[in-house]
Parts: sequence; C-alpha cells; structure tokens
Amino acid sequence: LSVLSTRVSAFVLVCRRVLSELFICIGASAFLVVTFTFAVCALEQGDENFDGLGRSMLHLVQLTLGMVAGDDNDILQDFPALLVAALIYMIASSVFLLNMLVAQLTCAYQATYDDMVGYARLNRGRIIVETVPSVSTKRWERFVNHLELDQPIEFGEGDIGLAGGIQVLEPASLNITTVDMIKRYGGTTSPAAQWPVEESTNHDEMDKFEHLEKV
Repeated sequence: LSVLSTRVSAFVLVCRRVLSELFICIGASAFLVVTFTFAVCALEQGDENFDGLGRSMLHLVQLTLGMVAGDDNDILQDFPALLVAALIYMIASSVFLLNMLVAQLTCAYQATYDDMVGYARLNRGRIIVETVPSVSTKRWERFVNHLELDQPIEFGEGDIGLAGGIQVLEPASLNITTVDMIKRYGGTTSPAAQWPVEESTNHDEMDKFEHLEKV
C-alpha cells in the first residue's frame, strides 16, 4: 500500500510518530491507577472490590473501561469517602486523560503530516528503486513502449510540443493563465541550430508606464 498511495504511506509514518504520545498516555493512566489504588486501600471501607491492592487495581481498571456492573456502583454509596475517591478517579482518567490524548494525537498529526508526505514520497521512491531490478527486461521494455515517450506532447489542442514526457489533462478552468508561458521561436527545430537571441521589449514598455505615471 505504501507504493500504491503516497497518502497511505504518509499515514503509516505518522502513526509511527504518534505512538509515542499513546505510550505517554498509557503510562499516565498506569500511574493514576497505582496512585488511587494505594489511596483507596488506605481508606476505612468494607467494599470487597477494593479489598487489597490487586483487587483494587483491577476494579479501577474496570471502572476506566466501563466493565463494572451497576450493582457494584450502588455499593459505593455506603462508603462516602470511597465514592468520592472513585468519582475523582473517573474524572481524571475518563475525562481528563482521554481528552488530553485526543488533543495530543491531533496536534502531533497536524505537526508531522506535512513533513511526512515528503518522507512518504522518499520511502515510496526507495521501494520502487529496489523493486525495478527484479523486473524482467521484456516486461520493462513493454512498459517503456507503453509510455510512448518518443511521441511529442501537445501543449494545447493542435499545439505540438516536445517529446519525452507524460501528458496529464486537466480542465481549462482549473489554472487560468492570461499570459502564454511558452516562449516560441520561428525557424528550424534542429538541436544543432544556434539558440535565437531574444529581443526584449520589456524596457520600452516600462519606460512608457513610467512616463504615464509622471504625467
């Protein structure tokens, strides 16, 4: 897929870059679970789900993932201190950390995507260069002949240009140009002929404009 699409290749490279942000969020979540585990175990409470470090840690992870049944949450109402601690943990883990992760991934993606497009093109070119030697000569010649690089390319309808390129058509309204950017010279097209000297009239036109401005 990296060879077929530059955008897919860029997306893969960006995913590798933003994995560090994901690992940071996972580490912060683990630190939060450990901190609240010790805090809950230090409270005076009789909830079986928070009996010991192991069960407390497992139950906090289940709270984060939404895997706790409603009956277990009703038990927390009998222990106000435990209920407050669980609410603070849920706000810190499910609201703060998850939204922080979304913001980090968004900013990291926007900051690296522009550069990643260039890296993706280089990676795509490297893969193509490594693959070309394995192509058979007959298949390569058939591919080159299919490109018709020896045929002149039209700059416009009926306007024959140079050979050695690939023509890409686009709507005339896509890039509107009022000045012809192609410099044309009369005479022979032989490569051995001397390049004609351009007679510039820009200075005369500029002098006319300056004269009009002074008037």
